[in-house]
Amino acid sequence: SAAEAAALSRDCPKLSVGLHLDFGEWFYWAGEWPAKYEVVAQNDRDAVYQEVQRQLAAFRRLVGHDPTHLDSHQHVHLHEPARSIVMACARRLRVPVRRCDPVIRYCGGFYGQDADGAPLHDFIRVDNLLRLFEKLPVGTTELCCHPSEDDDLDTMYRTERTLELATLCDPCVRAAI
Repeated sequence: SAAEAAALSRDCPKLSVGLHLDFGEWFYWAGEWPAKYEVVAQNDRDAVYQEVQRQLAAFRRLVGHDPTHLDSHQHVHLHEPARSIVMACARRLRVPVRRCDPVIRYCGGFYGQDADGAPLHDFIRVDNLLRLFEKLPVGTTELCCHPSEDDDLDTMYRTERTLELATLCDPCVRAAI
């Protein structure tokens, strides 16, 4: 859906469009985090660097300009060697990186699973989201969310996506914002 999303973004020139780097996906199973797929080995600095460059070039082709911010699937960019590579790229582009910029806070409290992938559906209810809003400091905060109408995605965070969408579309949330 990247091409369709890029085309839609052209109708909203003030919309921030970031690059969500994909190095792979891991899922929790029997006390381990095996790879569902891995684009590059996380500990291979050269491969990670080349993959960042490849995905940045693809973003530019699709969107027609540089990203306004950077982040990565499952927060891989918070760990070396991806962290230093992504941070260097962000410095060149003069854009922020999720959870690495003190001006833009990150709120991950609207997430329906714990660190081991067990469901925490109470976290993605309207009352919890409203409490999160009340606690936010003045300034810019990114609310991490993964809403979707599609409940047959092949991901460990499938069921929670439709619950997030319902919560985010609730009239009480709109009123609070």
